[in-house]
Amino acid sequence: MSRKKSTYSLRKRRSERLRRALRRKSGLYRGRGRPRLSVFRSNQQIYAQVIDDNAGHTLVSASTLDGEVRKTLPNGKGTDKAAAATVGKVLAERALAKGVKEVVFDRGPYLYHGRVKALADAARSGGLQF
Repeated sequence: MSRKKSTYSLRKRRSERLRRALRRKSGLYRGRGRPRLSVFRSNQQIYAQVIDDNAGHTLVSASTLDGEVRKTLPNGKGTDKAAAATVGKVLAERALAKGVKEVVFDRGPYLYHGRVKALADAARSGGLQF
């Protein structure tokens, strides 16, 4: 087994385990549920979405590639904590405008550290509760 395949499978298992716990926590099994704030990051960009799992569609999204966000990036790049914080603030503003106040944070296979944590803290300070 190659290392790349093993790393991928471990990341996939970690992500699935987290989502299973989030489904229980968000109340999807009881017929109601809070939307899920999902984070995806690459080496170059960071993306976030608020997803309604009951309806199966995205309510709001923000990323470092958005024109509105790109103008406000401190150094013009989407690769640092400041850019992640900007994405978190914009996402919180958009979610509150749509009427979403409470979410469940889905960090995916990533550790709650660095850019992921900066995005979550900024979304919290922007008014989202999780």
